[in-house]
Amino acid sequence: MSGDRVELRHLRAFEAVARLKSFTRAADELAITQPALSRTIQQLEKALGATLLDRSSRQVAVTAVGQDFFAHVERILAELQRGVAAVRRQSSLRLGFSWLLPDPWAQHTVARFEQDTGTTVTLVRTDDAVAAVQQGRVDVAVVRGRVGSTAVRVVPLFTESRVAVCSVHSPLADRSELDWAEVPQWPLVVNTASGTTGPWSWPADEGPKTIVETTNFDEWLESVAADRGIGVIPDVAMRRNVHPGVRFIPLRRAPQSPVMLAFLPHARNAILRRFVEAAQSGVCTSGVRGDRHG
Repeated sequence: MSGDRVELRHLRAFEAVARLKSFTRAADELAITQPALSRTIQQLEKALGATLLDRSSRQVAVTAVGQDFFAHVERILAELQRGVAAVRRQSSLRLGFSWLLPDPWAQHTVARFEQDTGTTVTLVRTDDAVAAVQQGRVDVAVVRGRVGSTAVRVVPLFTESRVAVCSVHSPLADRSELDWAEVPQWPLVVNTASGTTGPWSWPADEGPKTIVETTNFDEWLESVAADRGIGVIPDVAMRRNVHPGVRFIPLRRAPQSPVMLAFLPHARNAILRRFVEAAQSGVCTSGVRGDRHG
């Protein structure tokens, strides 16, 4: 050990062995091998110039010096934990989204992450979530549909079913369902910033002939309500009753719409990493509709 310094890993190792009275159980708790744990304890004893543990009997015993040192170590680790918790309570992760977070996945994931880490998730609504990630305005973003930027890392989560949306005044308003192949027959309202469906959703020359472009979800929704054309959107919108002026129509044979997390690939943020892990774990525990990605 360089300079015989006492490091945090040595204190954690000694505390575990002294508390559990077992190298085997301490190694399991710390997720390290027994030889590695033994070396760590030996380094600590060498740095202190004292024997902390008596290994002569079947059960590990703490020496008199070790008992005194153990009391100090417990206080140090407890104070450290209080400090970590205090900082985490003040820390925040910024989660960007363009419209309607997927339910119940988003609510379950955020609640569990905040409980487990003590970090507050700040929800940031933005018209272009990918751009917000690139510009550093959010730490991570929920994105749907296609992501053209190569400047962000994308982690697939699951897919959502699509539904058609039309004005209450549209000739389609009384339809009980619509086939995906019928969609190109109607003007299509497209959200160019964060939409999931556009001309790119069909092979060349097979998509809608008339495209009505909007630049955010609110413009898209009001344009559909004004009967400028029809829209296609994940069915989360139907469950949330987003506008009295539109009707939702089930779509047959429509491809699923992917949901992903986007963040900067060079980010080395432990809290961000834990959120991504919680988000992926939440796919399996929150009853997400659609297909799950591993």
